[in-house]
Amino acid sequence: MNEDVSEVPKISIVILNYNAGKLLLDCIESITNTDYENYEIIVVDNYSYDESCQMVLNEFSQITLIKNKENLGFAKAVNIGIDKAAGEFICILNPDTLISDNTFKTLLEYISQNPKTGCIGPKILNPNGTLQLACKRSFPDPFSAFFKLIGLSRLFPKSIRFGEYNLTFLDENKIHDVDAISGSFMLFPKLIVDKIGAFDESFFMYGEDLDFCHRIKQIGYNIIYNPITSIIHYKGESAKTAPYDMIQLFYIAFHKYYKKYSDQYPSWKFFH
Repeated sequence: MNEDVSEVPKISIVILNYNAGKLLLDCIESITNTDYENYEIIVVDNYSYDESCQMVLNEFSQITLIKNKENLGFAKAVNIGIDKAAGEFICILNPDTLISDNTFKTLLEYISQNPKTGCIGPKILNPNGTLQLACKRSFPDPFSAFFKLIGLSRLFPKSIRFGEYNLTFLDENKIHDVDAISGSFMLFPKLIVDKIGAFDESFFMYGEDLDFCHRIKQIGYNIIYNPITSIIHYKGESAKTAPYDMIQLFYIAFHKYYKKYSDQYPSWKFFH
C-alpha cells in the first residue's frame, strides 16, 4: 500500500462489507500481497454484527473504515465510498474476492491503451476454478432473461440467442467489449462518475451494476471483459447473513431496471 499519504493514490478500492468475517481479511490481504502499491482501501460497512471490522482494523490499520448505522444496501453504501475516494480510478470490490498479483496492473495497462474504456473487469472464477458467468453479460432484454429463467441458456450455451444473457457463446479466454460486467469487481476512471453520476440508489441490491454499465454505454464508452487476469469470488457469502428474501430482491431489481428503460424494452409489458 502507498505509504506516502501526501501522494494521491492511482486507485481507490471501495469494499462494501456486510458480515464477511475472515473473507474480508483475506480479500484485503490478497490486495496487499500484490506488487501493485499505488492504492488506497476504503471499507464501507453496512452495519455488520460480526467481528469483521475489528479484525480488519487490528490487521490493517492503514485502511479507511466507514461504519454505517444501518444497512443501506449496495448502491448507497458504495456511493459513500466513492465520495471519499481520492484515486484517479475506482475499483468496486466484493469482500468475498481474492485478487491476483497482476490484476490491477493488467487492467490499468489496458485502459491506458484504450481510453474509451468506461469500466473493466477480469475473468471471475468460482473457488473450484470454473467460470462465474456473471463476469460478462448482455443487457437482459425480457427474452434473454426468460431463456435463462427456463434453462435454455444452460442447455444451449453456444447459441447466440439462448446464450445471450451471460454471453456464453463468447470465448471466455479472449477480451470482449460487452454490455455489462459483475458488480463484484468493477474498475473505472473516476471521471465516469463525473459524467454519469454514481450508482442509482433506488436499487437496494442487484441491478445497480447493470444500470451503471447501461449509463456508461449510453455516453459512448466501452465495457470490457478482460480475462488476461482473473480473481476468485466466493459468491453469495455476505448474502447468507442478510435478513432479506434475496430472490425477491433480485426480481424487484429486474422490474425496476426494465421500468427505468421501458422505452428500450417494449416486449417487457408481455412479461411484466
